[in-house]
Amino acid sequence: MSTTEPLDGRTETPGEPWDDLEAMPLRAQEPQSAGAIVPKSSIAGRSLTAVVAIMTFLAALTAGAVMMVIGAASDWRSDVGREVTIQVRPMTGRDIDADVRKAVEITRAAPGIADVRVYTKEESERLVQPWLGNGLNLDELPIPRMIVVTLLPGAPPDFAALRQALAAQVPSASLDDHRRWIARMRDMAEAAAAGGLAILALVLAVTMLSVTFATRGAMATNRPIIEVLHYVGATDGFVAGQFQRHFLALGFKGGAIGGGAAIVFFGVMQASNAWFAGTPGGDQFEAMFGSFSIGATGYLAILGQIVLMALVTALASRHTVNRTLESID
Repeated sequence: MSTTEPLDGRTETPGEPWDDLEAMPLRAQEPQSAGAIVPKSSIAGRSLTAVVAIMTFLAALTAGAVMMVIGAASDWRSDVGREVTIQVRPMTGRDIDADVRKAVEITRAAPGIADVRVYTKEESERLVQPWLGNGLNLDELPIPRMIVVTLLPGAPPDFAALRQALAAQVPSASLDDHRRWIARMRDMAEAAAAGGLAILALVLAVTMLSVTFATRGAMATNRPIIEVLHYVGATDGFVAGQFQRHFLALGFKGGAIGGGAAIVFFGVMQASNAWFAGTPGGDQFEAMFGSFSIGATGYLAILGQIVLMALVTALASRHTVNRTLESID
C-alpha cells in the first residue's frame, strides 16, 4: 500500500473507499405512517355526511314543530279552561232580558267565579256575522245572548250544581264548560307527538341503512387490508373501533351541520314573527302557531338530536363491521 508525503512532512496512509461512508453522519429515517383503514376523505364519506345532515335537519324541524303544536295547544287549553259560557236563548212567553239578569245572578252566587260579563245584543249578533254575513236584519232571528264567566284559578266551580240551578230558574239557559274543545286539543297534541316520534323513528332507520351501506362499501374497498390485519392477529374490536371512530366523526359533523341549520331556521322565524308582530298577518300567524319559539328546551332537544345521530351512526357502523368480520372467520 503506497503512502503519500503531505506538505507538513507527515506520512498519511489512504483509507478504503467505505471509510468515508463510516465517517458520514447517519440521517434519521422518519417512519412511514401507515394508511388509515378507513379513508379520511372520500366521496362516500361526503355523501354520508350530507345524508346525516339532511336527516338531522328534518328530525330537528319535526321536533320543533311538535313542541310548538304542544305549546300552542297547551296555551289554548289554558285560555279556554279559564272561561265558561252561558247561552240564554229566546223563548216564547219569556223575557230574555229578565232571563239574562237571573242567569247572571245565579252565576255570581256560585263559588269559584271571578267575573261575569254579559254580551249585549249587538255583540251577540256580531258573533254570527262571519257565518251569516253583514247587512242582514237579525231582529227576527232567535240570536242567543252570551254570558262569559271567568273562573278563579285553582278553584273551579261545581258545574253540575250550577247547571241544575240554571235549569230550575232559567230554562232557556245552557252552560258550556268547553270540555269537548279541551279534549280535542289534548288529542291533537297527543297525535302531533305520536306523529313526531314516528317521523323520528323513520329518520333514524334511514340513517342506519345509509351508514350500513357506507360501512360495507368502505370494508369492500379495504378488504385486503382488513384480512391481513385479521390474520396477523388484529382483534375484531380493533378493526371495528377504527370504523366506529371514523363514522362517529362523520355522524357528528353531519349532525352539527343539520342541527345548526335547524337552529338558524327557528331563530330566523322567531325574529320574523317578532318583526311582524302587531300586523294582521302576524297576529293571525301567532294565533295559529304561537310565537314560533321553541324555547331553551327546544334548542337543547336539537343538540341532543345531534349527539343521537352521531351515536346511531357509530353504533350502526360497528354492528356492520362485526357482522362482516364474522363472515371472514
